[in-house]
Amino acid sequence: MRQVAEYLDLNEKKVYQLANEARIPATKATGKWLFPKSLLDRWLLGSCHDGVMNDRLILAGSDDMLLHHGVQRLAERLGTAALVGYTPCGTRQGLAMLARGHVDLCAIHWGRAEESHLRHPALIQQYQGHRQWVLVHGFRRMQGLLLRQGLGDLKAPQTLPLRWVMRQEGAGSQRALQEWLLTEGRSLEGLHCAVQAGSERDLAAALCRGEADVGPGALSTATEFGLGFVPLSQESFDLVMPQGVFFRTLLQHLMEWLQGSEGRELAARLGGYDLAQSGKPLWSGQS
Repeated sequence: MRQVAEYLDLNEKKVYQLANEARIPATKATGKWLFPKSLLDRWLLGSCHDGVMNDRLILAGSDDMLLHHGVQRLAERLGTAALVGYTPCGTRQGLAMLARGHVDLCAIHWGRAEESHLRHPALIQQYQGHRQWVLVHGFRRMQGLLLRQGLGDLKAPQTLPLRWVMRQEGAGSQRALQEWLLTEGRSLEGLHCAVQAGSERDLAAALCRGEADVGPGALSTATEFGLGFVPLSQESFDLVMPQGVFFRTLLQHLMEWLQGSEGRELAARLGGYDLAQSGKPLWSGQS
């Protein structure tokens, strides 16, 4: 505690108060407060109104076509004024990157929409630093199976010996596939995995190249790449971030685009989206 107080130029009592109120990155182990230096530095930068953190917005986690377009539009509008980037790497890897301070926010989806109010907070709380995080609703979207061209009218792809594109362990789409297979009395081990894809775009590209026949993904991805689609469930696609990022101007611009006419029109063309509650705070680590 003394070292942290000296580093922040605060008295120990104030540091203890901030830690107890979850207003500073900290975790308690065997009764002792621990303060990861990388997260302390990030907290300091994020607290500066004119700091470099306000000139960038780096997203990671789950892949989504509408979010891709929103980030691209924001980057085009900003030009060299700020850095906006999106690295789709799956839900769990994105949360791990957020916990290490490598990104500003993480997109997640982890099961059916009606269960997300329980599943998402439970997942988030497995990561260090979650007490400083908030969960914000992005949108609902339709999740299912993407089919290569020529299989677009197939109603029951599980009845044929198909080549599958799999996502990595910890990806929300892979989780959705596993749960669907469970309802069908099947398992991943019974499928022929031809390709593994690190993102939904990579998965769709593999289907377009004819390297596989089917893989898990969203309706919007099928539309974007001209693929067939079998709907399975609706899911909640949400955003996790430190509290200060929620008020960052760049994020507000992105959310305004999603809620505006351009974002809504594109969502309608891609299909499967519900933006009714977009931007609504869902959970806080301090609650």
